[in-house]
Amino acid sequence: MAQWWYNGNMRNIVTTKVTQGGRIVIPAEMRKQLGIEIGENVNLEYDEGFLKITTRKAVLRRLQENLRKHIPEGVSLVDELIAERRKEAENE
Repeated sequence: MAQWWYNGNMRNIVTTKVTQGGRIVIPAEMRKQLGIEIGENVNLEYDEGFLKITTRKAVLRRLQENLRKHIPEGVSLVDELIAERRKEAENE
């Protein structure tokens, strides 16, 4: 695995071939770093000439981190939703 600098960050780069049907092999070390299990679905994103591979877990984690920025400390959206549903049920 080669290491390169890209946009000020060290990147691990591996060369692999595209085989029949457009298949590529993600090396075991990279799968381990990404937490990709055999048979797991991944997301492919084309971005300005680059192909990004992410797991659904990583996307969910990123979404949760972004949402946390907008929720005040100590607030539980689940508790608020349950309270709202109970209030609606009482009014029916």
